[in-house]
Order: sequence, then structure tokens, then C-alpha cells
Amino acid sequence: MPDPVTRKIIHIDMDAFYASVEQRDEPTLRGRPVAVGSPAARGVVAAASYEARAFGVRSALPSITALRRCPDLVFVRPRFEVYKAVSRQIHAIFADYTDLIQPLSLDEAYLDVTANRAALPTAWATAKAIRARILAETGLNASAGISYNKFLAKLASDHRKPNGQFAVTPEMGAAWVETLPVSRFHGVGPVTAAKMKRLGIETGADLRARPLAFLEEHFGSSAGWYHAIARGEDHRPVNPDRVRKSSGSETTFDRDLIDPAEIEAGVLRMADDVWTWCEKAAAFGRTVTVKIKFGDFRQITRSRSHPAPVADHALLRQASLDLVRSIYPPETGIRLVGVTVSNFGGDGAALPLFDGS
Repeated sequence: MPDPVTRKIIHIDMDAFYASVEQRDEPTLRGRPVAVGSPAARGVVAAASYEARAFGVRSALPSITALRRCPDLVFVRPRFEVYKAVSRQIHAIFADYTDLIQPLSLDEAYLDVTANRAALPTAWATAKAIRARILAETGLNASAGISYNKFLAKLASDHRKPNGQFAVTPEMGAAWVETLPVSRFHGVGPVTAAKMKRLGIETGADLRARPLAFLEEHFGSSAGWYHAIARGEDHRPVNPDRVRKSSGSETTFDRDLIDPAEIEAGVLRMADDVWTWCEKAAAFGRTVTVKIKFGDFRQITRSRSHPAPVADHALLRQASLDLVRSIYPPETGIRLVGVTVSNFGGDGAALPLFDGS
């Protein structure tokens, strides 16, 4: 059902957050391609400046590949305590405008400003004021998306990056979604986007043209979400009490694998993806789970809980390898592997998405 009151939601996303903090604090890095992470052979890029992105350097990219694409790339070790401190500054700014703040990580959040605490004429003006405060108080740029729901606000914040903002009004929402590639939609990852492409679905218009029954046949429980967002619909409220219970990544191989080296390479890639999120969110869990799907679609998982949070990249990699090695030799070829970290917090409780302590 339509919301009785049209919400005013802002999605704030800091621009190249980690790398921008490093460039702010070290003037010699400004204007240069910078990657936050380790240049080691098995290192992974946690964040990249816009100068580095021009060379195709992105987060989660193996460091050796990043250096191949950009030989002048400067690696900087991450300083998560600094990033968390800056994030707290930003969160304090948000709190002057609304109580309804749902952080997604250290550098992005949803804000529901329907109540208009700041008495500004529009949500657009509110977003501009917030971005100006962030720049004045932290020296960092932020982009913003403004819309009547979370899905569209998040899409909009990416539309004028860096250091811009974009609004999607109720009158334009559904038509605007139709013009976008589905690969940009929240909840449509690379694997799903590839599957949609095989089914002839490449844009929002293509997705909207498919009946719900078709989507249910091919996408199961996710069909309702895809059906709604193709029409610009998302009735989820901004939830300041939301917690994240796990973070995971998985990949489907081009062919079923038997060779341990190939299987483990896939597991390590997924562990690296998860580690990138853990670092970005400054969230570390005690339980590591590896998911294995065989060529016959039979699925198993192997988990291990550690006495302390897995706060070391190498430890997560090794834990993931130990778990997949526990099923050797595989009974048949493996088509998919995944790695998940859960059990956040020392007491096993779920971890808030924002560390406001």
C-alpha cells in the first residue's frame, strides 16, 4: 500500500572516504592515485581515490592487479581508528537534522528528514546543508541522493558523484528507474545481473515488462523485490536500530571444479571480498562459514567459531581455507563457493551497523 505520508529520505555517501581522509591528512597525496590497503602480493585494495579509479582501480581489487593497471599507484596502510573518528563527526552532524538515521557503514547512511527538524524549505536544501557542514567540519566531500524511498535515494546519490546531489521526485521515480541498467540496482549483484541479461533483462524497463510469475519462476523469493523496484516502489522505513548479523560473498564458477588450487583461489577471492566489507564497516565476527555447492546442486556448509573476533585478513583467509579443505577430496565437481563472517561482537550479539561509541 502507498505510504500515507510521502517520505523525504536522503542517502549520504562520502566520496572515496578512506582515500580522501588520507589525502586530507597528507598533502603530498593530493592529486595522486592513492589506494588504501597493502601492496603485498596477496593484498587487496580497500579503497581508491578518484585519481586511481580513472585507471580502473577499485575496492576489492587484488593489489597486484591494481599496480599493473596503475604503476604510479601509492599504497597507504589503513587507519581505521581515524576513519571511525571522522565517521562519528559526520554522524553528529546528521543528528542535528533527524533522529531517523540508518548507517550502512562508516561512510554512508540513510536519513529520514520528513519531520524537518531544521526547518529548511525542502529535503534538497537539507541535503545541501548537511554536505556543507561535513565539508566545513571534516574537510571532506559527500554526495547525496534525495527521494521518497530508500531504493531511489541510494541510486540518486551515485548519480552526481563526486561532490554532488540528485533528487528523484514521486512524479519521475518509476520512469527514471526504467532508464537505468539493472546492474546498478541495490540487491542485484553481478551474478544476478548476468542471469537477468541471459533472460533479456538489462534495464529497469526490461525488468518491469516481466510479470511477477516469470520473476518468481527464475528468482524465487527475491521476485517481489525486483517487481517492486522496477516500479520505483520501496516501503522500507529508515530504521535506526537495524543491525547486521553477517556479511558474506559467493561466486559461481564457469565450470565445476575439482582441482584444489582452483577451488581455493575462489574461496580466497570471497574471503577478500568479505574482508573489504569488514574493514570498511570496522566490524569483525567470530564465526567463519564456507558454503559449497556441488555440480548436482547439493549444498553443504562448514563453520568454525573463534574465541575472539577475526580481525586479521590473513586469519580470515586461513580459516576459510581450513574449512574448504575439510571436505577434500570433493565428492563431485564444485560449482559455487562462498565465505561468510557472522557472530559480531565479543559476546556473540549482532553488531550495530554504525559504531557510535
